[in-house]
Amino acid sequence: MEVTAARRSFLCDIGMWADRTALHEAASQGRALQLSQLLDSGASVNTVTVDNMTALHEACIKGNPNCVRLLLTAGAQVDVRTVHGSTPLCYACSSGSLECVRLLLEHGANVNPSLTALTASPLHEACIQGHVDVVELLISRGAELEAFDVHFGPPLHIAAAKGHCSCVRALLQAGARVNSVKFHETALHLAAGVGSVNTIEMLIEFGADVFYTDNSGNRPRDYAEEGSEGNRCLAFYESNPLSLQQICRIDSDLFSALERVVLYLNSRCLQSYRTTFFSLMLFAKMKTKQ
Repeated sequence: MEVTAARRSFLCDIGMWADRTALHEAASQGRALQLSQLLDSGASVNTVTVDNMTALHEACIKGNPNCVRLLLTAGAQVDVRTVHGSTPLCYACSSGSLECVRLLLEHGANVNPSLTALTASPLHEACIQGHVDVVELLISRGAELEAFDVHFGPPLHIAAAKGHCSCVRALLQAGARVNSVKFHETALHLAAGVGSVNTIEMLIEFGADVFYTDNSGNRPRDYAEEGSEGNRCLAFYESNPLSLQQICRIDSDLFSALERVVLYLNSRCLQSYRTTFFSLMLFAKMKTKQ
């Protein structure tokens, strides 16, 4: 069988180039048979280009699980980083290949690699592209919900900015902080800016503060286009805030019982209402997770 010759490819737009081997080409193109023959003939599985790209990176970029499996079985380094700091898992999450992500995690890939100024976490990558199945898998394997990227902030922010409501829901249900900030900006500000009404309502349902102001003094509604559905939605919730029961999403019997607990505590001891409020929220959170 003819083996694809190595070719020269430009590295980003900074004027550098790298020699790609036949192994890189086979992994990128999903040619599992050719890849297997190259490995059997002695090709080094961890050969890197000048930008430190391995064949495993290439296979993950294109979401080729058969090639990923072959490379991992042959001893590919699972957490090797490119010059920009990206691991194969970062690329697999961006491509949306759930099978590639599973294979990497089964072979010990770090779900929370340290962040650099040039790369986002695997969870960020999945949220950027809206791959909710990958997001849920990463969360189940311990992905850090509040990992802070210098460009995107926490994963919730980029999911909201992209209008990926299903990813926003998965993050919030897992416990992501709905009012976390990136340079004084919340996820609700970003959702308002892109006009994603479903995301706006989802965030508010989980307790997003419609009155929170960023460092320019702007509320989320200030970023929604005037007269748009998003602007009207935020104006409605500014005038009609959700009750505690609605925010907690708990049934009326439990809520009434907790209200009686609050009254009892306030009558028997002089603790501040803040302490009682947080106790109530803890009960509500436990109920929601059941």
